[in-house]
Amino acid sequence: MAADGFQSGAFQHTVMAPALFAGVGVHTGEYTQVAVRPAGCEAGITFVRSDVTDRDNVVPATPQSVCKTQLGTVITNAAGVTVATIEHLMAALVMSGIDNAIVELDGPEMPIMDGSSWPFLKILDRVGRRPQGAARKFIEIIDTVEVIDGDKRATLRPALRFEVAFAIEFPTAVIGRQEIDLAMDEMAFRRELADCRTFGFLHEVEALRAMGLARGGSMENAVVIEGDRVLNPEGLRRPDEFVRHKALDAIGDLYVLGAPILGRFEGERAGHSINNQLVRALAAKPSAWRIRTFADEIDVAV
Repeated sequence: MAADGFQSGAFQHTVMAPALFAGVGVHTGEYTQVAVRPAGCEAGITFVRSDVTDRDNVVPATPQSVCKTQLGTVITNAAGVTVATIEHLMAALVMSGIDNAIVELDGPEMPIMDGSSWPFLKILDRVGRRPQGAARKFIEIIDTVEVIDGDKRATLRPALRFEVAFAIEFPTAVIGRQEIDLAMDEMAFRRELADCRTFGFLHEVEALRAMGLARGGSMENAVVIEGDRVLNPEGLRRPDEFVRHKALDAIGDLYVLGAPILGRFEGERAGHSINNQLVRALAAKPSAWRIRTFADEIDVAV
């Protein structure tokens, strides 16, 4: 097993202290306060809606809890309590090595911050993380699992490390066809993907708002495209920021599996919907994966 970046920790980790932040949700437009709190071994990532007091307000992040995937990943519990737009925080958590945490929020949607994972990484860095007394688990892909939906494809293949390959194509000169293929560890995530923002098209905004979406969206938290130009005064952070953000989304969507992946993810025009179809397909095919820990490597060495 590769021992680099987020894969180098033999033990599970949680946050050292509560990580506090706040902001508006990109779709609801609601201002929400969040506390990412320490959690015990094997707890995984769980969201708690502190504003909900009349029913079960605990929403674990699992493949089955994903209930909506239109322009973001939404999870729910049996009581119908939801938490929206979790993917950017989930990507930051898995790639900074946080296995267990309670994400307490007082609204229905995670703050969008600047539209990327970078603000979450900075907040997590500020509080630090601490090791726990249990081996860190990895989901090792041992057989290919693939989902195809029209021209969209999402695949997990065996590999000796975590790799992410992605391709997108849009009929605008600003994007066109973009592709990346990266070996992914914590430092690579910080260097290559973490600051890449979500994006949208100006002509879609009115329709989205009529559907109750994008109410908090602005050029402060998204790259906005009109025709063949970017409207944001500052421009792009990277020429291929669009495909890099899609890869960031996929990493966050995969983490509902409850452990980091040891394998290769490939996405072709993929989005939240097919990403969730893929994690459900993997969960339903136990012969395609196994749980690995560094304890396995120690046993082999002995």
